[in-house]
Amino acid sequence: MPDSVINLLLLTGAFAAMEGVAILSHKYVMHGFLWCWHESHHSPRQGIFEKNDLFAAIFALPSIAMIYLGTNGNPRLLWIGIGIALYGLAYFVFHDVIVHRRIRTRYKPKSGYMGRIVRAHWIHHATRTKAGAISFGFLYSRPVDVLLSERKRPQHRTPPRESTPSQP
Repeated sequence: MPDSVINLLLLTGAFAAMEGVAILSHKYVMHGFLWCWHESHHSPRQGIFEKNDLFAAIFALPSIAMIYLGTNGNPRLLWIGIGIALYGLAYFVFHDVIVHRRIRTRYKPKSGYMGRIVRAHWIHHATRTKAGAISFGFLYSRPVDVLLSERKRPQHRTPPRESTPSQP
């Protein structure tokens, strides 16, 4: 297989894999033990930056490392690093520019795909707490009607079974 094809596969594979990384880190890290940073994103912003912006710096590190290692020894890692960086760019444009309008734009989603992921993100923001949020993806989301029905469904937890004493 030609190097250009392998490099393109590495780049697109890294880009695609980042959506899974984003979903898991959003659900279990941002809405988990680092809620103290992410909470600022679910509250009205007090200025240009919010604590949540620290995640951008942390999530850029693997890309920087891969690009550095790719230009200093293993060229395949360069393409993985570029794929991660391109995902970060797509995330920034979608999340910070299109959804949250941190940079003013007149863009309005016209396609069904863009409308769905923008609405899914606002459904995610319907909660201002760590718990109860749904739809953790950024470039993928389930259909909006599915998310809305999930949002309306009570979040019941099954109580633990009580052990019954043994009968003699």
